[in-house]
Amino acid sequence: MSAVAKRRLEAVSQQLVEGMPDAGKFEDIPRIRTVAPDSVGPRVKDKVVIVTGVNSPAGIGRASAHQYAHNGAKAVYLCDYASTHLATHKREIEALYPGVDVHVRQFDAADESAVKAVVDEAVASYGRLDVFFANAGIVGQNKLFTDVSGEEFAATLRTNTVGVFLAVKYASIGMKVTSAAKPYPSGSIICTASVAGLRSNAGSTDYSASKAAVVSIAQTCAYQLAGTGIRVNAICPGLIETGMTQKVFDAARARGTERKVGQLNPLQRGAVADEVARVALFLGSDESSYVNGQAWAVCGGLSAGHPFVPGKLA
Repeated sequence: MSAVAKRRLEAVSQQLVEGMPDAGKFEDIPRIRTVAPDSVGPRVKDKVVIVTGVNSPAGIGRASAHQYAHNGAKAVYLCDYASTHLATHKREIEALYPGVDVHVRQFDAADESAVKAVVDEAVASYGRLDVFFANAGIVGQNKLFTDVSGEEFAATLRTNTVGVFLAVKYASIGMKVTSAAKPYPSGSIICTASVAGLRSNAGSTDYSASKAAVVSIAQTCAYQLAGTGIRVNAICPGLIETGMTQKVFDAARARGTERKVGQLNPLQRGAVADEVARVALFLGSDESSYVNGQAWAVCGGLSAGHPFVPGKLA
């Protein structure tokens, strides 16, 4: 086999090379064919994971890092621009899951050299990269769009959109690396978007535009990675109690109106970070092997319909 042909084969996913496994028969009917391992066990066993936007104690990044560690990841990289709590998160995960290698890295998610460096380090250290959760983001400008300057608009897109683009770019390169332990390219790239990227009235103009762009990046890159076995999806959270939204929840508790938080969605409540982390875990696992190029809303149903007044017909 020529070197070119060998490289071409190594760039194609296992499913395209080997096809779906034959599970045999039960009596006269075929058994169910499966791609993922048994879901009652660790769901990301031996996978190498990078998560950005991890510093916030109430954040989706921290909750997701715990889910990956709890579900058998070989290594988890905790990354954030701020480092206030990163060392504490590392100690906690190491205490709870002593078999997991935990690494802390402080960098700007939109710093191209830093994103490339953490991916290169993971691949050099473990010979593989399996999951990259590009979760880092900022809230944007909380004011009317006519009061937002071009510089402010660009600053929001730099973190929320350019940061995600760089994650997808370098993670996909790292996920194409094969080895004896990982003979085929594969991986899951997860991008944090928002319901604000799907519908209006869920965020400021700059924030909403940045998150709509994240959805587009996930969709377009999923197609450009065709055949590699590398999947790209976006998660679109609704109102989640995180560091970014903490003031909303705290103010409601102070007024005694906490039950009104999230009242416009069909579940009529806000959510906690772990509810989004469970989706990130699923998308990072092989159980989501046929989910690709999607924008998954985790919003209690808010994005499923038009706004309506509770108590009246929708």
